[in-house]
Amino acid sequence: MPPARPLPFVGDFSSPEEYVQALLRFVRTTDIFQILCGGVHILDFFTSEPGLFYAALPREWHDFLLAQDMMRLLDLFMRDDLDKLDFEDGSEPPESLLRYIRSIRDLSMDRQFHTPAEKLPVLPRSVSVGMKPKKIHEVSSFASYLTRLSDDIQSTSSPTSGSTADAGITHFVDFGSGQNYLGRALASEPYNRRVVAVEGRENNVAGARVLDRLSGLAIKQKVMRNKKLWNQILEVRGADKEDDPEALAAAVKQVAGSEAFDFRPMDQLGWTYSVDEGKGQVQYVSGRLDSGDLAEVIAKIDSNPSSESDLEVRDSESERQRKLKLMAISIHSCGNLSHFGIRSLVLNPSIRAVAIVGCCYNLMTERLGPPTYKHTYLRPSLQAVNGRVFSESDRRDPQGFPMSERFATTSAGAGERADGKDGDAGVRLNITARMMACQAPQNWSHEDSEAFFTRHFFRAVLQKIFLDRGVVSRIYHDQSNRDDDAVLGDGTAEVRCGPFNCSTNPVTIGSLRKSCYGSLRSYVRGAIEKLTTSSDHKQYADVMREKMANITDEEIDAYEAAYLPRRKELCVIWSLMAFSATVVEALIVADRWTYLKEQTDVVEDAWVEAVFDYKESPRNLVVVGIKKEAA
Repeated sequence: MPPARPLPFVGDFSSPEEYVQALLRFVRTTDIFQILCGGVHILDFFTSEPGLFYAALPREWHDFLLAQDMMRLLDLFMRDDLDKLDFEDGSEPPESLLRYIRSIRDLSMDRQFHTPAEKLPVLPRSVSVGMKPKKIHEVSSFASYLTRLSDDIQSTSSPTSGSTADAGITHFVDFGSGQNYLGRALASEPYNRRVVAVEGRENNVAGARVLDRLSGLAIKQKVMRNKKLWNQILEVRGADKEDDPEALAAAVKQVAGSEAFDFRPMDQLGWTYSVDEGKGQVQYVSGRLDSGDLAEVIAKIDSNPSSESDLEVRDSESERQRKLKLMAISIHSCGNLSHFGIRSLVLNPSIRAVAIVGCCYNLMTERLGPPTYKHTYLRPSLQAVNGRVFSESDRRDPQGFPMSERFATTSAGAGERADGKDGDAGVRLNITARMMACQAPQNWSHEDSEAFFTRHFFRAVLQKIFLDRGVVSRIYHDQSNRDDDAVLGDGTAEVRCGPFNCSTNPVTIGSLRKSCYGSLRSYVRGAIEKLTTSSDHKQYADVMREKMANITDEEIDAYEAAYLPRRKELCVIWSLMAFSATVVEALIVADRWTYLKEQTDVVEDAWVEAVFDYKESPRNLVVVGIKKEAA
């Protein structure tokens, strides 16, 4: 059932334990990784001198990186054989850069998806309605995977009542089911499983029910009809009272009396879900989850007895709960919802297994508070690059990252640090690092990368414009970093503004119309318009009118001319950030696996493997946990 390697690491490590140890050591002691994964932000790329490119990267990297085509660099980072490099210009990457690339590759996780030996069942058209190709791939692959996993659990379990079927999974509980695409596939042919769809948004549940009708899972309520009697009722009611429900009710009572006929129009009839033996079923449970405790959800599960013998044994709630054997599942549960799904295995006796594919790491909270590093120059940008960076990481949410005690208490020993000092306990990320972990650099095409390089370049230049025109101001963080040669009028020394010593106030813009990304002029004009007129940006309206209304096209063109030659610097940094953040994702996934392995009294086995094709769905790693039978 589990793969040969419970953690799909790429490097040559003898065991998962050795891999985790190397992973933790690297992220806690490697300065360049800490800078690229949380220590810099594109927003302030041009607001200080020297620019982030020169301040963040080792000097010996600069000339080589700026001389290479961006797609060639992406190949170097992720695909080239580092022992057989050949650059057309004859240049050679610095050895320190190659060492860094090897480290990132070795500590990242293998994302290769191995197609099952048996051909996946094709989703019926009635089930795949509303799905895009990406979703079809995810649902068809994961539904098949979960079914095989469930069957494996049944075949390896010891039956408790002489029946092998008694050891199997009775229901799949889908965390954050959304439109219930996965649940609908599992409940339909050929799987015919029972699914409990847990979803907090009522509009999603309503939409899912409509799709259930299209798929045939939900059927129109059957009623007794009598056409002759209905015509008599209409005649008694009268044609002039078509819109009078009271007149219709009186006519029904007069003609039909107490006969058991339902005269509601077809569009007013309800929908029901099949309870036929051997058929799949879907049950919706509305509500938002704030922990892994599913007691309220489990209490609402309808066992939907499929035979008279089932009814005979349902003599108590405790008996019903004992018979429930649930698997918590999710495709791309956002942020902490993945933590809730994984913890449900430990917190709920009825949960026998979990299979969770996470995403949206930026929505996770922090358990330990903001990161601290040995170099003080790294700290400021972590707290002020974005207003959310500090507020989110300072929440110290017990439900947040990291889940495991190993990751929460690890400390880089004195012998592992260049300064010979112990580090603060625990692994800490911030929203910038977690957001970068949501990237998929291996899937970047030339067209895609150029598009978001352009968007980031425009946004970085706009922040410089904002700073120069007084829309935002500098935020200084290390008052001890003073320039003794620059004495202000009051006799005090001026604080130097370097890339890691100060930042600027964040201005959240969000997405703009596609036409705004055609030129810097269009981008600046579109951003000003949105920040001035949008109801979601009222706090910016007055300052935009005061500071930005009179900016001319010639001024914008001057900024573009000044910073366009440095666009390549931004492209390189962004690519290195995304490449490095593959280790951030490995860190998050390894923490979840480690948490399960720590629950030795409850968890029998745990592993991680790829369940989707990375090109189709890059968040493709499932975390699986199996409970001990006696637990």
